[in-house]
Amino acid sequence: MRVLAIDTALAACSTAVLDTEHGTILASGSMPMVRGHAEALMPLIARVMNEARIEFAEIDRIAVTTGPGSFTGLRVGISAARGIALAAAKPAIGLSTLAAFAAPHIADDDTKPVVAAIDARHDNVYLQIFGVGGRTLMSPRIVGVRDAARAAAAEPPRIVGSAANAVMAAWPAGMAPPITVETSVAPDIDWVARLGAAAPEPLAPPKPLYLRAPDAQPQDAARLPRR
Repeated sequence: MRVLAIDTALAACSTAVLDTEHGTILASGSMPMVRGHAEALMPLIARVMNEARIEFAEIDRIAVTTGPGSFTGLRVGISAARGIALAAAKPAIGLSTLAAFAAPHIADDDTKPVVAAIDARHDNVYLQIFGVGGRTLMSPRIVGVRDAARAAAAEPPRIVGSAANAVMAAWPAGMAPPITVETSVAPDIDWVARLGAAAPEPLAPPKPLYLRAPDAQPQDAARLPRR
């Protein structure tokens, strides 16, 4: 199976091509950025596909991060994945950014819990907690940093994600500290590809996983009255 992976959910624009038959990443690229994903993504995909020496018709599925993350970034990646999938007549698979952060740590040792935390601003984090065997102990949600730390402290975990240091800074006094704390602005695109290969066949096209309302809201006073 050959998987094209796309991630524009957070502070990077990344893509990779995985060949599961040989167990290798044929090509990958990642550019740190907070804005500008829309302009950067398609040229990056073209470069990675060229380096992998593969055509879109040879891709078996497209994997894309669906959130939580940047509202604009999510739409860029998901729109690209759905468009390529439609043109190539191949399935597009949506993957959580929290699961992508946790995946390499679960693969390394699935006997210890992993806490994936992404900065949601305003002293909040997007949080998911994984237990033994990668089983979800707490489903994706948005919570305050202190609440996240209390939830994570039930058993010494590994904390990963862009808000890992913030969760560690709020760690409850007297609780055993985390095993490791690893901060990263975006998940490893290679693992997005691997999760995409392992995921079941999708029943529907990928959609954004926002978990919260957008900061920008329409002003009621500016709305025109309906006739």
